[in-house]
Amino acid sequence: MHAAFAHIKQQVAAALAEDLGESAQDITAALVPAQQRAKARLIARHPALVCGTEWAKATFEQVDPSLVLTWHVNDGEWVDAGQVWLDIEGNARAILTAERTAMNFLQTLSGTATTTLAYRAALGDSDTVLLDTRKTLPGLRLAQKYACQVGGATNHRLGLYDAFLIKENHIAAYGSIAGAVGAAKASGIDAPVEVEVESLDELTQALDAGADWIMLDNFDLELTATAVALNNSRARLEASGNVQLNELATLAATGVDAISVGALTKHLRATDLSLRVELLP
Repeated sequence: MHAAFAHIKQQVAAALAEDLGESAQDITAALVPAQQRAKARLIARHPALVCGTEWAKATFEQVDPSLVLTWHVNDGEWVDAGQVWLDIEGNARAILTAERTAMNFLQTLSGTATTTLAYRAALGDSDTVLLDTRKTLPGLRLAQKYACQVGGATNHRLGLYDAFLIKENHIAAYGSIAGAVGAAKASGIDAPVEVEVESLDELTQALDAGADWIMLDNFDLELTATAVALNNSRARLEASGNVQLNELATLAATGVDAISVGALTKHLRATDLSLRVELLP
């Protein structure tokens, strides 16, 4: 199970606390009689790749564990506009209190997965790996990384702790690519060492230093192809930097091992969801 699931309860609790404030009250839902029961139906207004059902489940459960949820979709399932995702039955106040937080998770994670799917589809049958980045919404890193997996991407490093990524400012602070890579290799930390390069000269320096991965930052197609030839499979090459959807296939054809795309998590279009509540006798 993806690491994101270990954080669901914590993320949901934080989101509900943000919505309910210090008083922990939904003053508008409190206008409804305390014992009033209701049913509700959740649909999407446009096609989407479903993601985030566990977050929605946890939201309704934390507000009122007696709510009855009947799911008609699963994460990773493509659904058409107007298709029913979820039926809910139980206390009306609880449904009203939980609905926005639950839909915020669903709309964001489904939007992430749907965007990722479009980028992965643009690669066609290419063996080039689509990578996500750390350009995620604060507090939702693991959740969005999970959504990218659902959409067909591979997770790049999860944070600052599971891989070295020596970028321009690290090189400037350390003094050289060779020195920074050497320090990483000598650190005793068992993690891959990646270097971001901005020229063929820096690529050569990174290769000579023994980098495991090299990120080609904003290389054009011709320069990328030259870098692939120069690399000659010594390190894994990652293309990065303002990569557009319509450029993916051509960029992959240069022979790079991976393409990282920040747009998967920061340029997503949230899935447009609608939840309608109906009172029960």
